[in-house]
This record gives sequence, structure tokens and C-alpha cells, in this order.
Amino acid sequence: MNTRAYNFNAGPAALPLEVLQTAAAEMTDYAGTGMSVMELSHRSASYEAIHNEVQQRFRALYQLPATYRVLLLQGGASTQFAMVPLNMVQPHQQASYIVNGSWGIKAHAEAALLGEAVVCASSKEGGYRSIPALDVATLPPNTAYVHLTTNETIEGVQCHTFPTVPYPLVADMSSDILSRPVDLTRFALVYAGAQKNLGPSGVTVVIAHEDVVERSPATVPTMLRYDTHAKHNSLYNTPPTYSIYMMNLVLRWVEQRGGLEGIAQANEQKAQLLYEVIDESAGFYVGHAEKSARSRMNVTFRLADRTKESVFLEQAQQRGFIGLTGHRSVGGCRASTYNAVPYEACAALATFMRDFLRHS
Repeated sequence: MNTRAYNFNAGPAALPLEVLQTAAAEMTDYAGTGMSVMELSHRSASYEAIHNEVQQRFRALYQLPATYRVLLLQGGASTQFAMVPLNMVQPHQQASYIVNGSWGIKAHAEAALLGEAVVCASSKEGGYRSIPALDVATLPPNTAYVHLTTNETIEGVQCHTFPTVPYPLVADMSSDILSRPVDLTRFALVYAGAQKNLGPSGVTVVIAHEDVVERSPATVPTMLRYDTHAKHNSLYNTPPTYSIYMMNLVLRWVEQRGGLEGIAQANEQKAQLLYEVIDESAGFYVGHAEKSARSRMNVTFRLADRTKESVFLEQAQQRGFIGLTGHRSVGGCRASTYNAVPYEACAALATFMRDFLRHS
């Protein structure tokens, strides 16, 4: 009997069933060690092989040149909101932020606590429904970097192109990393919390050019310096070993599904199922994002008749659909269709949405 829920949680989010089954089979005895990965020393050869394999898989999937480093850190993307300016802003410089949603707002606010940080483009006036256009000519000449959030989970808007700027480009890719091919060499640094597409919570990936990770200011605390982790292969302190092991299984799962190209095609098909229902509902369902900025990871919408939203969400939960309530800061509905959410779950949700409309 299949007891798996239709999991549309925004994070921690769905994991591939095959990954969970492999982890279950290896839980008490990993590769003949007689121990769980959770029990392995992070200095052991068995664990270090997992650790290095994760980095190698990232390199292969994104075709990273040798000038880029893959760091496996802790503290989530929220810690990166501080680490980025701490490590990249030199005296007399300032950071520039493109803000198209809630996480961009938080990233900018954190940088502003540490020094000069400006909003160089924002979609606030439009209710964060689009990606704001950046006028490069308006960037301050002392800009240390330009930061953007490639996918806003709360508002459901996604960057489908990236700006070309004369300064280092930095991106929070927490909710759409590994979901599509991206030329990461366009960025000086990208970071992502794992709990959307990469694995369970607990580990944060930073992919950065060596010029960034090897030039941390000496005044930054040891654990918040990129060069600390780069010099020690992200093993300066005890890493979140089990989360990294799970990430390795997820990366292998992506490889087996045609890599980033195969995953991107599947994600497009899943999201389109839901956007078609919204577009064909004659206004019954109202999508939040403008069509040009729609996210393939987080489908956000409301019911035109707000009084029906609670009924919709209650009936959805009764039918086994989990995590459809919009973020507490904005309300409404949200279906997070990350890599591990199967096509069948999105098809079932689309059917439910049509049935609910028909009987309302």
C-alpha cells in the first residue's frame, strides 16, 4: 500500500523515494563499515570519500573549472546573508542588492547591518510579482558585488535570465539550485541551503571563484571566513556528515535522470500542469507572479473568492496534499514542485484543482 503523501512543502521538502530507500538500507551498516554514516568519524577514509564525491559531482554537473571551489558549510542561507558581505566588502566599498521578494529583502537587511548596502533594483512597487530591471549605469562605482535571489519561494518569482554587470555577481540559489542548467562561471559566488533540492536541512553549499574564497579579511571571525573552509576542504570543524551523505545520494539521483538538462525538462512539465489550471480557470485561481517571472519551483496563487481558500486547503489536505498553505507572511496557496516532487503528484493536484473549481 502506498502511504506516501503528496508533499508540496516549501522546505524541508520532498526527497526522492529512491534516495530514502537507499539511506534506509544503509542506515546501520554503510559500505561494510558496521556503522551508520552518522557514526563515522569525519576524519575517516570512509566519510572523506563521501565528502569529496559530493564536490566532484557538483563539479561534473555544472562543468565547473578548477578556479571554482565547492564548500560544504552550516548555518543555512541566512548565515550566508552575513558571510557574503563580511568576506567580500572591503573598506570604502558597498554592496548592491537586486530585490524581488522576501529573501532578497532579508539578505539586504543583513548586509546593511554590517556596512553600506544599497537596493539597486526592486519590484516592491509591483508587489514582488516580477524581476526588476537593473540599470547598470546606476550602480555605484565602489560596488563590491551585486546580489540577487534567483528564485523567491514566498512570492513564486524566478530569474530566467541573469544580468551582466561589471562587478562580481552573487546569488542566493537556495530554492532552484540543481533544477536547471546554469553557467555558474557568470557568478563570483552562489550559495544554497540544502533543504529544497539538494537534500535534508543541515548543510549549505557555497560555490565560489577562488579569488573570493581565498581573500577573506583577517578581521572576520574564523568560522565566518571562506578561506578557513577552503584551506581545510570544509573539514575545519565537524561538518553535518549525514546531510552531506544524503546530498551525495541526491546528486547521484540527478545524474541518473539526465543531469540538469533532464531535471529541467521534468520541472517545466510539472509546473506547467499547475499553471495551465490557473490560466484556464477564468479567474477562479489567480497566480501571483507575472507570467514572464513564474517560478518552476514554487507555484503561488490565490482563489479570487478568498472565503473559499480555507475550504480548498482543508479539502486538499484530506486528499493527501501536504504543504499547500502559502507562507505565513503573505497567505494564499503555494505548491512547491522541487526536483523530487514526482510528476504524478502535480498531475493529481491539477486534477483536484479542476474538481474543486467545478464543484464550487
